[in-house]
Amino acid sequence: MHYFSKFLNMNFKDAVSATRRSLEAHNLKILAEIDLRDALRKHLAADFRTYVILGACNLPLAQRAIHADENIGSILLCNVVVQEHEGRGVEISVVDPDSTIGTINHVDLKSTARELRALVQHAIDDVEAVPKSQRLLRDGEAGNHALAL
Repeated sequence: MHYFSKFLNMNFKDAVSATRRSLEAHNLKILAEIDLRDALRKHLAADFRTYVILGACNLPLAQRAIHADENIGSILLCNVVVQEHEGRGVEISVVDPDSTIGTINHVDLKSTARELRALVQHAIDDVEAVPKSQRLLRDGEAGNHALAL
Protein backbone atom coordinates (compact mmCIF):
# COMPACT_ATOMS: atom_id res chain seq x y z
CA MET A 1 0.00 0.00 0.00
CA HIS A 2 1.41 3.42 -0.91
CA TYR A 3 -0.67 5.39 1.61
CA PHE A 4 -2.61 5.08 4.86
CA SER A 5 -6.19 6.25 4.96
CA LYS A 6 -9.04 6.49 7.42
CA PHE A 7 -12.65 7.64 7.07
CA LEU A 8 -14.39 9.46 9.90
CA ASN A 9 -18.01 10.36 10.33
CA MET A 10 -17.51 13.91 11.63
CA ASN A 11 -17.54 17.44 10.32
CA PHE A 12 -14.53 18.69 8.40
CA LYS A 13 -13.33 21.29 10.91
CA ASP A 14 -13.36 18.74 13.75
CA ALA A 15 -11.52 16.23 11.55
CA VAL A 16 -8.74 18.75 10.84
CA SER A 17 -8.46 19.52 14.58
CA ALA A 18 -8.41 15.83 15.51
CA THR A 19 -5.76 15.17 12.86
CA ARG A 20 -3.61 18.02 14.17
CA ARG A 21 -3.88 16.68 17.74
CA SER A 22 -2.92 13.17 16.67
CA LEU A 23 0.05 14.33 14.58
CA GLU A 24 1.35 16.43 17.46
CA ALA A 25 0.82 13.56 19.94
CA HIS A 26 3.10 11.45 17.72
CA ASN A 27 5.82 14.12 17.55
CA LEU A 28 4.97 15.19 14.02
CA LYS A 29 5.19 18.97 13.70
CA ILE A 30 2.98 20.72 11.18
CA LEU A 31 5.27 22.97 9.18
CA ALA A 32 2.87 23.91 6.39
CA GLU A 33 -0.83 24.04 5.68
CA ILE A 34 -2.46 24.36 2.28
CA ASP A 35 -6.18 24.95 1.84
CA LEU A 36 -6.51 23.50 -1.66
CA ARG A 37 -10.18 24.42 -1.96
CA ASP A 38 -9.37 28.06 -1.27
CA ALA A 39 -6.37 28.04 -3.63
CA LEU A 40 -8.37 26.54 -6.50
CA ARG A 41 -11.18 29.01 -5.92
CA LYS A 42 -8.79 31.95 -5.74
CA HIS A 43 -6.51 31.11 -8.66
CA LEU A 44 -8.76 29.13 -11.00
CA ALA A 45 -12.25 30.24 -9.95
CA ALA A 46 -12.95 26.51 -9.52
CA ASP A 47 -15.31 25.01 -6.98
CA PHE A 48 -13.84 22.08 -5.08
CA ARG A 49 -14.65 20.08 -1.97
CA THR A 50 -13.01 20.96 1.36
CA TYR A 51 -9.45 19.70 1.10
CA VAL A 52 -6.54 20.62 3.38
CA ILE A 53 -2.95 19.42 3.16
CA LEU A 54 -0.91 19.46 6.37
CA GLY A 55 2.85 19.23 5.80
CA ALA A 56 4.04 17.29 8.85
CA CYS A 57 7.55 16.35 9.88
CA ASN A 58 9.38 14.64 12.72
CA LEU A 59 12.30 17.02 13.10
CA PRO A 60 14.88 14.56 14.53
CA LEU A 61 14.16 12.10 11.70
CA ALA A 62 14.27 14.93 9.15
CA GLN A 63 17.65 16.03 10.43
CA ARG A 64 18.95 12.46 10.25
CA ALA A 65 17.64 12.04 6.70
CA ILE A 66 19.22 15.31 5.51
CA HIS A 67 22.57 14.23 6.96
CA ALA A 68 22.28 11.03 4.91
CA ASP A 69 21.15 12.81 1.71
CA GLU A 70 21.21 16.59 1.49
CA ASN A 71 18.64 16.60 -1.34
CA ILE A 72 16.04 14.51 0.48
CA GLY A 73 14.03 17.64 1.30
CA SER A 74 11.93 17.28 -1.84
CA ILE A 75 10.21 14.24 -0.34
CA LEU A 76 10.84 14.79 3.34
CA LEU A 77 7.51 16.19 4.54
CA CYS A 78 4.61 13.84 5.12
CA ASN A 79 1.69 15.48 3.40
CA VAL A 80 -1.39 14.59 5.39
CA VAL A 81 -4.60 15.16 3.42
CA VAL A 82 -7.92 15.84 5.11
CA GLN A 83 -10.73 15.88 2.57
CA GLU A 84 -14.49 15.76 2.68
CA HIS A 85 -16.34 13.30 0.46
CA GLU A 86 -20.02 13.99 -0.01
CA GLY A 87 -22.02 11.18 1.55
CA ARG A 88 -18.94 9.26 2.71
CA GLY A 89 -17.57 11.46 5.48
CA VAL A 90 -14.10 12.86 5.92
CA GLU A 91 -11.00 10.99 4.77
CA ILE A 92 -7.58 11.43 6.32
CA SER A 93 -4.68 10.04 4.33
CA VAL A 94 -0.90 10.18 4.20
CA VAL A 95 1.66 8.66 1.88
CA ASP A 96 3.62 5.68 3.23
CA PRO A 97 7.21 6.94 3.75
CA ASP A 98 8.44 3.51 2.64
CA SER A 99 7.01 4.37 -0.80
CA THR A 100 9.08 7.55 -1.01
CA ILE A 101 12.09 7.82 1.29
CA GLY A 102 12.31 4.05 1.71
CA THR A 103 12.92 3.49 -1.99
CA ILE A 104 16.30 5.20 -1.86
CA ASN A 105 19.13 2.70 -1.58
CA HIS A 106 20.72 4.06 1.57
CA VAL A 107 20.72 2.18 4.86
CA ASP A 108 20.13 5.28 7.02
CA LEU A 109 17.26 6.46 4.83
CA LYS A 110 15.63 3.04 4.86
CA SER A 111 15.66 2.91 8.66
CA THR A 112 14.44 6.52 8.85
CA ALA A 113 11.60 5.66 6.49
CA ARG A 114 10.59 2.68 8.66
CA GLU A 115 10.55 4.83 11.81
CA LEU A 116 8.60 7.58 10.08
CA ARG A 117 6.19 5.00 8.65
CA ALA A 118 5.38 3.76 12.15
CA LEU A 119 4.82 7.32 13.39
CA VAL A 120 2.46 8.38 10.59
CA GLN A 121 0.60 5.08 10.60
CA HIS A 122 -0.06 5.38 14.34
CA ALA A 123 -0.99 9.05 13.98
CA ILE A 124 -3.61 8.25 11.33
CA ASP A 125 -4.89 5.24 13.28
CA ASP A 126 -5.23 7.39 16.41
CA VAL A 127 -7.22 10.22 14.86
CA GLU A 128 -10.41 10.19 16.87
CA ALA A 129 -13.60 12.09 16.90
CA VAL A 130 -13.99 15.06 19.19
CA PRO A 131 -14.88 13.84 22.70
CA LYS A 132 -18.61 13.35 23.18
CA SER A 133 -18.78 16.19 25.69
CA GLN A 134 -17.69 18.61 22.95
CA ARG A 135 -19.43 17.18 19.89
CA LEU A 136 -22.46 18.84 18.35
CA LEU A 137 -25.29 16.50 17.49
CA ARG A 138 -28.01 17.38 15.03
CA ASP A 139 -31.62 17.16 15.96
CA GLY A 140 -32.81 15.69 12.64
CA GLU A 141 -36.41 16.96 12.71
CA ALA A 142 -35.99 20.43 14.17
CA GLY A 143 -32.62 21.18 12.59
CA ASN A 144 -31.41 22.44 15.97
CA HIS A 145 -28.02 21.69 17.41
CA ALA A 146 -27.53 20.46 20.95
CA LEU A 147 -24.37 19.79 22.88
CA ALA A 148 -23.97 16.07 23.60
CA LEU A 149 -23.10 15.17 27.15
